[in-house]
Amino acid sequence: MGVVVPVEKGRPEAEASLNDLVALVADGMARVNTTILSRTGSEVAMIPEVASHLISSGGKRLRPILTLACADLCGYAGGEGAVKLAASVEFMHTATLLHDDVVDESDMRRGRVAARIKWGNEASVLVGDFLLGQAFRMMVEVGSLRALDILSAAATVIAEGEVMQLTAAKNTETTEDEYLAVIRGKTAELFAAACEVGPVLAERPQAEQDACRAYGMNLGIAFQLIDDALDYGGTSDALGKNVGDDFREGKITLPIVLAFRHGSEEERAFWRRTLQDGEIGEGDLDQARAILHRRGVLAETVERARQYGALAREALAPFAPGRTKDALLEAVDFCIARAH
Repeated sequence: MGVVVPVEKGRPEAEASLNDLVALVADGMARVNTTILSRTGSEVAMIPEVASHLISSGGKRLRPILTLACADLCGYAGGEGAVKLAASVEFMHTATLLHDDVVDESDMRRGRVAARIKWGNEASVLVGDFLLGQAFRMMVEVGSLRALDILSAAATVIAEGEVMQLTAAKNTETTEDEYLAVIRGKTAELFAAACEVGPVLAERPQAEQDACRAYGMNLGIAFQLIDDALDYGGTSDALGKNVGDDFREGKITLPIVLAFRHGSEEERAFWRRTLQDGEIGEGDLDQARAILHRRGVLAETVERARQYGALAREALAPFAPGRTKDALLEAVDFCIARAH
């Protein structure tokens, strides 16, 4: 069952894709992929096995694509610096996925068995650490202290966001502001940093660096909010993991925050029993989805995502029209269109 969202006929986002953005950075991404393969090599056989299991599993590589595209938007001349920083961003993202799956006890990732199921929690954590180490080596090789500062700060903020999520887990009293603080840290910060380092490499004015960062931050929030809706209203293929994982793991996401706020006392008791106390029985996921649809909070979550998408689009206003800007704008529509 897909997310039930009223969609105006002919909305631009309904036809959106990443095709233009992917084509725009195809040469750079070929070099990024080569770099990724070379940097996952190790004499310790398990390291490339675990890393390749996730890296080769068909992710869109949106974050490194954004690094290359924002560098191009700001006139960067296509040197190896952007390639290495894009690969660093992908390694940081992959490391967080390996770690997250251990913390969340997830069984699937990107439609495949999670690495922790195949090799164990210990290997997943340690290979994630290896990838982070390789990411920072590449950042140092680029030689931009400012880019190193942005990405290393992002690594700290991401970890803080994950810890914040742990403290919010199972807390049905979590507010919308508290939840947005979590996803700014754990998801949107890497989008923001990935976009910000492009104009830094191109040595563009601070205003352009800030604009790219704002674009990435708002895009990242929109992206996560759509994931939140898809977990209850999407499919495993669209989500890349089992539908309902957030529910089974007791995660408090925006649809739950809104449903708890709008719900009856009987519905709040249901959320406390299932999410707070972890007492989930047969049919509870279906009941959860029914409540969310009845309260209209999946559509409300998608609408929130659209609002952040609009902020991402507005952030690019200082840049002149062109193919790269158009492709970045369409990427916003694509991220939201996943809910259709």
